[in-house]
Amino acid sequence: SYPKPQPIKPLSHNVIPMLSLQPILQNLRSRPRLTGILCVMGGVSCFTTQDTVIKFLSGGYPLHQIILVRGVIALIFILVVFVPLEGGIRRLYTHRLGLHALRAITVVFANLFFFTGLASLPLGETTAIIFVAPLLITALAALLLHEKVNKRRWIAVGVGLLGTTFMIRPGTSVFNPMMFFPLLAAICYALFQIMSRHIGSTESASTMAFYVQLMFIVVSALIGLLVGDGRFAVDDNPTLNFLLRAWVWPNDQDLILLAGVGILSGIGAYLISQGYRITEASLVAPFEYAALPSAMAWSILFFGDWPDNWSWLGVALILGAGLYAFFQGNVRERKA
Repeated sequence: SYPKPQPIKPLSHNVIPMLSLQPILQNLRSRPRLTGILCVMGGVSCFTTQDTVIKFLSGGYPLHQIILVRGVIALIFILVVFVPLEGGIRRLYTHRLGLHALRAITVVFANLFFFTGLASLPLGETTAIIFVAPLLITALAALLLHEKVNKRRWIAVGVGLLGTTFMIRPGTSVFNPMMFFPLLAAICYALFQIMSRHIGSTESASTMAFYVQLMFIVVSALIGLLVGDGRFAVDDNPTLNFLLRAWVWPNDQDLILLAGVGILSGIGAYLISQGYRITEASLVAPFEYAALPSAMAWSILFFGDWPDNWSWLGVALILGAGLYAFFQGNVRERKA
C-alpha cells in the first residue's frame, strides 16, 4: 500500500533552476525603463569609486598612464565578460564606425577635462559641477533627439545652471579657473550620452563600451609617446605636473588599484551605455545624481575636503533641479 519510491532527480534538475537568473533577466527585459534606470545608477556608482581612486593616485602617476592602464584592463574585461554575453566577437563589427569614434572622442575629452580639474580641486565639488550634465542631456535630448521636454523641465535646467554658477563663483576671490574644466567635461559628457542614445538602436552595449575603451588606449598612448619622458613636467604646478610628468612603474599596491580602476571602468562603461541605449535620455539622466552623495562623502572622508556654504547651496540647486526635472515628466514616465 506504500507509494513506490521515486528516483532522486539529478542536482542540475533540482537546484540550478532555483538559482537561475533567467526570471530576473526576463523581467528586466520586459521593463526597459526600469532596467535603464538601474544600469545608469550602477554605472555612475562605478565611476564615482573610480574617480576617488584616480584622485588618490594623481600625486604619483601621470594622467595618460593611468588612463592607458585603465583602458587596457577595461578592454580585456569587456572582451572576456560582456562581449560573449551579447553574441560574441562578431558583434563588434559595425557599419557606424565614424559615429563610434566621434562618441568615444567626446568621452575622452570629458575624462581629460574632469581629471585635470580633479588634480587640484576637491572631489565633491568637482563631481557636483560635472553633474550639471544630466540637465544638459535633458536640453540636448529635446534639441537633437526631439524628445518632449516641458516648460518646467526647462526651468529645472536653468536652476541647475544657476547652481553651477554658485559653485564656480566667477569674479569673486574664491574663483578658481580650474573649475571650468569639470564644466567643459559636463558638456562633452552630455554630447557623449546623446550619441549613446542615437546609435543605441543598432549597436549593443558591449560594442559601444569596446570602442570607447579602444579610443582611450589610442589617445593616452599617443600622449604618452609625446610627453611620457617627463621633459615637459612642471613640478610647481600640480595640474600641469599631473598631465605631463614622466611615466612611473607602479608598485604592487598601486598596480592592484589600477587594475580595480580598469575593472570599474569596464563595468561602468557597459552599464551606462546600456542604460542610455534602451531608455529615453531625458528619463534616465537625472538618476546619475545617485552618485553625487557618495562623491561628497568620499571627498570628506578620504581627502578632508569640506565644501563651504555657497558650494553646498550650489550642490543643493543642481541636485534639486535634476530631481525636479525627473518628477515633472509626463504621466507615463512617472508610472515607470
